[in-house]
Amino acid sequence: MRVQCVICDKIEELEDDTLQAKRLRNRPIHTRMCEECHDRITKRTEERLATGHFHFFRSSRSIEDDF
Repeated sequence: MRVQCVICDKIEELEDDTLQAKRLRNRPIHTRMCEECHDRITKRTEERLATGHFHFFRSSRSIEDDF
């Protein structure tokens, strides 16, 4: 299955029998990011969190307890 990154428009191959491929086929609202974009966003978010001036709003209290 060919998928496209929503940020950089890079086209990648994804195995047809994986769970992520099934989610993309059955629910088109699910999006895909390539590993480079995902790593870049994660790194930049962690840098902003480290400054102390960035408030990261989490969706539920149980997730906050895990951090």
